[in-house]
Parts: sequence; structure tokens; C-alpha cells
Amino acid sequence: MKSVWMSAAKAAIALLCASTMGDALALRCKGRIVSTNDHRFEVEERCGEPYWVERYSEYQVIGEFAPLQRTIEHRIEAWYYNFGPNTLMRRLVFLDNRLRREDTLGYGHVTLGKDCDLDALVPGLSTGEVVARCGTPAADDTRYVEQVVRDGAGNARERIIRQDEWMYRQGSRAPRLMTFQDGRLETIERLRK
Repeated sequence: MKSVWMSAAKAAIALLCASTMGDALALRCKGRIVSTNDHRFEVEERCGEPYWVERYSEYQVIGEFAPLQRTIEHRIEAWYYNFGPNTLMRRLVFLDNRLRREDTLGYGHVTLGKDCDLDALVPGLSTGEVVARCGTPAADDTRYVEQVVRDGAGNARERIIRQDEWMYRQGSRAPRLMTFQDGRLETIERLRK
């Protein structure tokens, strides 16, 4: 019985340590912690302007096909920060101007857009990571596809899926056409010169 109690106590201590570590590992800018639910203006005041921003919307429909239907727009922004080569880059996701999530990415870069190896890019990278490595594309195009998910009770979630095509040229090498869906790299195609 004692060993069961000791195991439970160790698990509780580990859980407590893990929950307090989350705050210790939070993003700090100018000596101040950036936390969930901070307003985007507070974050920009503390951390400065991000090097890359993605913006898109999602719509919530309440009372679909009823006499009164309401559609609510939820605006989503993803901000990317590069704090140099010895620190992980950060992606901050805002929902309706409030910070909802912080993601850590790979290590930062001394100079944005100067570390580009088109053959080293892999699917799953975010647009912000590609811009950090390769800079902005030589050409780009964006299209949108609407997706509607209904719950059968008169409510729906309308989501606009963003599809981007970016083209990069690098010296005399064949250009690359990259396709992204919702800000994530899906394919890389080598084009003819």
C-alpha cells in the first residue's frame, strides 16, 4: 500500500512541476511574460512587430436555415518572431485579437531569408519558417475553398481554406513551386528553367 501511495505522490509532484514549468518556459519579451489571453496590442508592445503575419477567418453559423440565422466571424492571425540563431523561433496564434497559443519552431536565423536551401525544405513547414529561411517568394498566388461542417441541429462552422502557391528562384537552378494549405507546406515541384 505504501508503494502505491509513493507512486501517486511522485506522479502528483511530477504533474505539479510540469504545470509550473509551463509558465517558466513562456515567451518573455523586454523582461515581461506574454501569456494566453493577452491582447495583440500588448504582445506587439512587448515583443515588437513580427517578421511575418498570416491572416484568415472562420465563420460560426447559429440557427442555420431557421427564421433567424446569425453568422459570427472569428479572425485568426499567426505572428512569427525570429530572436536570432541561439533561440527558437515562435509562432503566436491569436483568435479575435487574443493570444490563444504559442508554438516553438526551429532555431532562428542571423538574417532572415539568407539561409535558403530549396532542397532542404520539407512538407509541414509553415509559411513563416519558409520566409525565415528563403525570404518572400518571387511570385505568389492565393485561392480559397469554403468548407461547411453542420452539426444537424441548425449550427454550422464555415471555414475558408487558404491555398497558396509560391515560386522561388535561386541563381541558375531550376525554380521551385511550393503549394501550401492553411499555411503549411504540402508540395514542392521543380519547374523547368
